[in-house]
Amino acid sequence: MRSVLVFLLCLLFGMTPVLAQDLSALARLDPAASSVSDQGETVRIDLALSQPVPWRVRLADNPPRLIMDFREVDWSGIAAMPRASARIGDLRAGTFRPGWSRLVIGLKAPLGILSAEMETGQGTRVQVRLGPATPSDFARQAGLPEPAEWSLPEPADLPPPVLRGAGPLIVVLDPGHGGIDPGAERDGHTEAALMLTFARELKEVLLRDGAFRVVMTREEDVFVPLETRISIARAAGGDVFLSLHADALAEGEAVGATIYTLSEEASDAAARALAERHDRDDLLSGIDLTNQDDLVATVLMDMARTETQPRIARLADTLQQAISGAGLKMHRRPIQQASFSVLKSPDIPSVLIEIGFLSSASDLDRLLDPEWRGRMAAALRDGLRRWADTEAALRAMDQP
Repeated sequence: MRSVLVFLLCLLFGMTPVLAQDLSALARLDPAASSVSDQGETVRIDLALSQPVPWRVRLADNPPRLIMDFREVDWSGIAAMPRASARIGDLRAGTFRPGWSRLVIGLKAPLGILSAEMETGQGTRVQVRLGPATPSDFARQAGLPEPAEWSLPEPADLPPPVLRGAGPLIVVLDPGHGGIDPGAERDGHTEAALMLTFARELKEVLLRDGAFRVVMTREEDVFVPLETRISIARAAGGDVFLSLHADALAEGEAVGATIYTLSEEASDAAARALAERHDRDDLLSGIDLTNQDDLVATVLMDMARTETQPRIARLADTLQQAISGAGLKMHRRPIQQASFSVLKSPDIPSVLIEIGFLSSASDLDRLLDPEWRGRMAAALRDGLRRWADTEAALRAMDQP
């Protein structure tokens, strides 16, 4: 059987190229039988799968890339897939959201989709051919709206933030990256996996304390857009938001735990590069959510952040003191600033904590040590408790 899917027409007319739903079980990529190669002026993408699954392909711009979504494909070993194309750049693949996986292929030049098909005779093969396109043609194809059946859900109509009164402190833990976005990588370890492990351990430490309620932005290895992470925190009525990371940095010194707070002006070039990389990773892996705020909303959010900023500063200071007081390694500049999108919730005190840096061998060793992770989790618990007590005391002083 041969199923030919002409995706440009599907996108133009809102058709959904979906195979039978009984074909949606987990498929696996055969990297050795797959390839990306130049064929004269065209590029051929050939993916060998263990079975048919629903799928689609489309173009996206800024940066130019080809996006292929599949129902549950295991991309293990894709790094070994032969690639011989001067027109193809970076490639990433993984879980995009529960039940769906994504392959993103960077394009070094404007290319259009000439054909896209799935062959299901002798095995299953997905074949996509790309050809030269003018910048205007590429922009037109990349700008086609997604069919409603395939697009992500609309942003939730969230309730106003829940004002904290008596009861447990609601802590939102945000393990960075996930799914198609593994984050930093070193010696077979990924930032996404390490931070999910640490977040689960920190959650248990906080829950055992009894003074906290914990919400996680992701509980498994899935991609969660930055804006969605903020929405989860607000919907939960979060009192505090901790985004957990372990990046790799070539710029400047990158050893030891570091706490970042939001600022349009970065502390240094390394902090600025780190924030830009986070936003780029989100864009490459998912969808562009920039320029969504109108002027009025921006002004209102800036006003709210002005009210929240002193609480954030106290949070960063208290966490830094708790980590240092526990004898844990910190950066020589333990508190820094940068424009991290994930910290832009206007009403929830939010910090991004680099638990360590994968660019540092000693930091990686510490992150792999369960005993060290336990000490770090305990330090963060103690810091959160002290911060909550301080905030409660300040509120009491302000009451008539």
